[in-house]
Amino acid sequence: MKTHAILAAVILTTAASTALAQTPAQPMSFFVTSTGAGNGANLGGLEGADKHCQTLATAAGSTKTWHAYLSTQAEGGKAAVNARDRIGAGPWVNTKGMKVADNVAHLHGDTLDQARLGNNLSRTTVMTEKGETVKGAGDTPNQHDILTGSKPDGTAFPAGEDRTCKNWTSGADGTAMLGHFDRTGGGNTSWNSAHPSKGCSQPNLVATGGAGLLYCFATN
Repeated sequence: MKTHAILAAVILTTAASTALAQTPAQPMSFFVTSTGAGNGANLGGLEGADKHCQTLATAAGSTKTWHAYLSTQAEGGKAAVNARDRIGAGPWVNTKGMKVADNVAHLHGDTLDQARLGNNLSRTTVMTEKGETVKGAGDTPNQHDILTGSKPDGTAFPAGEDRTCKNWTSGADGTAMLGHFDRTGGGNTSWNSAHPSKGCSQPNLVATGGAGLLYCFATN
């Protein structure tokens, strides 16, 4: 009887291991761009930013639809756009299949419990579309500043003081709100709303501690 029990346990363990090995990995649905768009915070507006995310994702083999995590401010009769409203419903995983957030509420800590627990964005889970880590605080160069133009809850700033480099069309004048992907430095560890940039040009983004990188989320 004891032999039969051991044999049965071995069979069950083998079957479970085989089933786990056959479980397909979740396809990438979140990444930080491996490069900026090339002209500071002038991304060609939301359309150009989305195209940048889509181009990098497609080159990495993704067939999903991608949007940049960016807000815009009300201007010239056009309503503001909230970053949280443009990224789909989740859940989102990185290139290694590690989950970074279950949904929009989890990502932003909408409830008290969600805010206490926090999302899973960190130095170890935030990766590029190539599966590479991003240089953070303490690395040379530090590139932990990510363009967002957003408040902590993922909504746009009111019209007036520029926090989006003229709605992502300026590579010179203005400022952009930045997040820290590594949740480190500057007295504010927010992943999406840590501090404004020194300006909108590539040199100013670099001087602040970034490279004009974006968060990209799959919307489907």
